[in-house]
Amino acid sequence: MLINLRRGVVVSVIFFVLLGLAYPLAETGIGQVLFGHRANGSLTANGSTLIGQTWTGPKWFQGRPDGDDPTATGGSNLGPRSQALIDAAKKQIAELKKLGITPDPDLVTTSGSGVDPDITPSAAYAQVASVAKARNLSEATARALVAKHVTGPQLGFLGASYVNVLQLNEDLATPR
Repeated sequence: MLINLRRGVVVSVIFFVLLGLAYPLAETGIGQVLFGHRANGSLTANGSTLIGQTWTGPKWFQGRPDGDDPTATGGSNLGPRSQALIDAAKKQIAELKKLGITPDPDLVTTSGSGVDPDITPSAAYAQVASVAKARNLSEATARALVAKHVTGPQLGFLGASYVNVLQLNEDLATPR
């Protein structure tokens, strides 16, 4: 019986060292070497490029609406016939029109996660005139700034093109 107990303890210690220490440390090291920026939260001076930020006012490009609670993640689970969803979309459309932005579906609906930091290029271009006017920039300058921040699909075919709103607004805030 003592032999079986000793074997059990030895196996437990071996697996603890391998799976509890060595494997997590190896994964952390690989993540730091290959994906250091993402592994550390992709932080910038104004937040993480992986989490949508709230931007207010016409001087900033707007991201997707994040619902009533910007700290909550997850979709709203409201169906297409939901009156609450319809009311929220109408409210968002009215807010965008007040800012002089032609509503784009990406700027009216929330993402599945509720914290998506990206919008479609068409949603960014829809805001060019409003942002350019508010910042006394030419529309060509604002359009070129958006074009600079359009990221294509991964490997050229996985996913769709997108614009990270945080990076775009940080670049917009940089003095020219």
